[in-house]
Amino acid sequence: MSRDTPLDPADRGLVEDTFYLTEGIEVSQWLLPTAKGVAFRAAYLAVGIKVDQGGKLYGTPQRSGTYVAPVQLCAGQLCSAQELTLVVLGNVPWEPRELTFPGSVGRPLRGEIGINGGPAGVVPTFTVTDHAKLPQDVTIGPDGHVGGVPAAPGISEVPVRVCVAGNCAGVVVRLIVV
Repeated sequence: MSRDTPLDPADRGLVEDTFYLTEGIEVSQWLLPTAKGVAFRAAYLAVGIKVDQGGKLYGTPQRSGTYVAPVQLCAGQLCSAQELTLVVLGNVPWEPRELTFPGSVGRPLRGEIGINGGPAGVVPTFTVTDHAKLPQDVTIGPDGHVGGVPAAPGISEVPVRVCVAGNCAGVVVRLIVV
């Protein structure tokens, strides 16, 4: 029974233990445990950031810096701690670039959504928010790579959420296939 199985402190109990956040931008992220039936002990993690029993990180970071705090993962009455690292970066403005990609039916589409600005050393993430808007056989990856071989001509406007250290914005990527 999982409620009686202790969590092994030698094991990593979380899929991800480092989070990049932006000072002054509200946080709403989830800790993902590697085992089923895990709960968390609610705790204060950094200036303005807390975790609840469900593993939700929430709040608004108030000071930039790197914060390392133990998070208690519990299965039944047994708990173990894992260190969580929160890197809070200053709010550095950024903007997207390369949002229009031309292509031809039957030919590989190659491109990459990029950003200008943002904190140094932080890799942005890209999430398609409506996959039905993507042309058949075309993808936009979490790294901003636009690829695939378009099957039909047309113009597609694909909504994409771009995040840089928790500072997110929606953009529209235009794919023009002839």
